[in-house]
Amino acid sequence: MRAITVAVVSLALIFLGQSMTAASPDPSPVKRILVLGDSLSQGFGLRSTQAYPALLTEKLRAANLSFEITNASQSGGTTDGGLHRLPAHLKRKIDIFVLELGINDAFRGVPIAEIRNNLQATIAQVKARNPNVRIIIAGMQLPNYASDDYVFAFGRIYADLAAKNSATLIPYLLEGVSGDPLLNQPDRVHPNAAGQKILAENVWRVLEPIAREVATTQTAAHVQ
Repeated sequence: MRAITVAVVSLALIFLGQSMTAASPDPSPVKRILVLGDSLSQGFGLRSTQAYPALLTEKLRAANLSFEITNASQSGGTTDGGLHRLPAHLKRKIDIFVLELGINDAFRGVPIAEIRNNLQATIAQVKARNPNVRIIIAGMQLPNYASDDYVFAFGRIYADLAAKNSATLIPYLLEGVSGDPLLNQPDRVHPNAAGQKILAENVWRVLEPIAREVATTQTAAHVQ
């Protein structure tokens, strides 16, 4: 009889332990940031550790913010290509989504409506799988060698999408870098290591407050 009582008590303790574990999740789980971009985010011509997404990882760590960054960027990436590459990265929860695509489409003369539709479809897919995701859109501009309707319309895409999707806009990812030979590789298109550091600062100004808000919100949810 005593053996049965001990067994029952042991089982009760096991169930109690499981219940306590389920009710007390890790208060600081790792949150995820997905960067979907082209060669600018991929770090063309540089080591992966020199690209701005890797530099952001260092900034997050220094700020004591527990985030994991997945850099799903591809050199030569287009909005259509990004849309097709996206599903593979939606298998895990995304807390912050950084979208940096479109300039390669513009260089190819892809119609503005098609660029916009592809970017919107990308955002919609991310939102469908992650209803609470925070979205950051990295704005791009065409060089002012031809100030025509296409150039103007392209520049408007990013602000319009940000407003439509309640996203946060980086007005121009290459601010302070574009056109400076000291901050770009010999092709005058892709930032060098020093240029990537400035890109990281451009993104960090927008990302930091969002990351802090996400971290605070999720911690509060776990405490409840």
